[in-house]
Amino acid sequence: MGNDSGFYGPLEYSAWLPWAGLGVLVLVAAWLAYVLLSTRRRPDVFAVPPPAPPSDPSGLKRDYLSRIDSVAADATAGRLSARAAHQELSLLIRSFVRDVTGINAPRMTLAELNEQNIPAAALAVSSFYPAEFSPEPRDAEPRSTESPATEPRDAVAMAAETAREVVRTWS
Repeated sequence: MGNDSGFYGPLEYSAWLPWAGLGVLVLVAAWLAYVLLSTRRRPDVFAVPPPAPPSDPSGLKRDYLSRIDSVAADATAGRLSARAAHQELSLLIRSFVRDVTGINAPRMTLAELNEQNIPAAALAVSSFYPAEFSPEPRDAEPRSTESPATEPRDAVAMAAETAREVVRTWS
């Protein structure tokens, strides 16, 4: 019996244990670096420049005027509800602004449109809002049979005329 005094010498650790601890620390540091770098906000280096204004805006105007006429005709024929027609007209005006100026108007709120210095389009879109977001838009003018010279016009016809005016007068 070697040592009966009840005391034992310290045990030696394995040589790979400090390396395993260091490896775990390196993995934690790598994970932390990945998380921090992958969630950083990156500058838009690949941002697409806005498209150049069309060289022939008259062709673009003709195209949008025919689209507006098509929406008005569909609403008159009953193929499109008044609310859907107002929504289509609003989208057409916004798309026209995008195609002419390069401003991404289809994705803008009314307040953002007002900030973009395009008052005609913002005014037209604001006039479409009540009919766009209400369940049943009311007629824009009360129907009257007193004067045969003034033909009664419903809200969609007036909205279509507003949209046509924006497209026609755009410079």
